[in-house]
Amino acid sequence: MRKPNDITLKQAIDKLLNHYKLKGKFDETGILVMWPEIMGSAVANRTKQIYIHQKKLFVRIESSVVKNELLMVKSAIVDKLNEKAGSQVITDIVFL
Repeated sequence: MRKPNDITLKQAIDKLLNHYKLKGKFDETGILVMWPEIMGSAVANRTKQIYIHQKKLFVRIESSVVKNELLMVKSAIVDKLNEKAGSQVITDIVFL
């Protein structure tokens, strides 16, 4: 039987992350982990380096053809990544 002050595990983890100001870093890590899942194996296999700095996602792609294709759909990728994360984690993508 639940008591009136009981909270779910998800709520407790969210509270913990917010209290220690780790929510942003946690969301950024989630974006990095989701990159292969969202972009697919073809893009993930050609991705050499990926990191986030000041709400910008930096992605080093080894194929210039893939890089140009991704540049054309950059805003859609940003929207999809933020939607998966559940908050505004990144504002821009820079392809290196």
